[in-house]
Amino acid sequence: MDPSQVKIPPMKDLTVDNITENAIRMNSLCEDERTRYVLERLVTHLHDFAKETRLSSNEWMTGLRFLTEVGKICSDVRQEFILLSDVLGLSILVDSIDHPKPSGSTEGTVLGPFHTHEAEEMGQGDLMSHDKNGEPLLVVCTLKDTNGNPIEGVKIDIWETDSSGHYDVQHPDRQGPDGRCIMRSDKDGIFWFNAITPVPYPIPHDGPVGKLLKMLHRHPYRPAHMHFMFEKPGFDHLITALYLRNDPYETSDAVFGVKDSLTVDIGKAGPEYAKKYNVSEDHALLTYDFVLVSDAETRALREKNSKIALDKLGRKVKMVNGLPVPDLD
Repeated sequence: MDPSQVKIPPMKDLTVDNITENAIRMNSLCEDERTRYVLERLVTHLHDFAKETRLSSNEWMTGLRFLTEVGKICSDVRQEFILLSDVLGLSILVDSIDHPKPSGSTEGTVLGPFHTHEAEEMGQGDLMSHDKNGEPLLVVCTLKDTNGNPIEGVKIDIWETDSSGHYDVQHPDRQGPDGRCIMRSDKDGIFWFNAITPVPYPIPHDGPVGKLLKMLHRHPYRPAHMHFMFEKPGFDHLITALYLRNDPYETSDAVFGVKDSLTVDIGKAGPEYAKKYNVSEDHALLTYDFVLVSDAETRALREKNSKIALDKLGRKVKMVNGLPVPDLD
């Protein structure tokens, strides 16, 4: 590179007091306002963290080695960085910020590290899990918008563990996807399928994230739950899950995913459902009414919440493509 073409602002004599402003100035030539703002705040908070904790070189290297080990254990079927984000509460925070929900709509929760894109599409009433040791469960759900109208043709991605608390990808001898499927809601916004009753299970704790939890005297368990993800043009992308009420880990989920509105009871089919869905009256039953939010509703609420939150921090911002950037006018 021709040095005469370098346009980076010159650095000052670097000290503890001015390194932050210098780093921000060096990043200031990025043309994208949002990227520039995100990097500015990232550098600011990282430097503040080092200053506030008086971070030592040994601690800094320990952190770098930890992140290196997190990266090494990641694979196509295991995302240790997602797991790290989950156990730090960051995943649920980002989801709550980016996908705010108006009252009466279904709340989101964490994706988790075991979602895959190999689930087979199934029809109404099909069997999602072939685990013979699990308790058979009938799941009947509805999908509506915030005005109470049924939503047809929503792509619904569903996944859960087997009765031993393991996802299919955790079994080295697996023959293909199981305990997961993709469905479509019908004209009445209904989808129903057969699965097994979820069980509690530990997140993978044989890696660096597990060692971190052990050091913090935290357990690695998640309460029994079933994952759902909803996609349809015009509606906000929803990642959520249903958690069994009174599970022993309901109030100490290792990844902070449980919300009161997402806790459910497993009941019995009874005469009505038994007749309609051809199961016995004492067959386990899970029902839930999901409510999706439109893209427009989410965008408006996200912008409103952003302005309120940043006003409280004394930061003057404007919205660009639905995201805040500094308002320099």
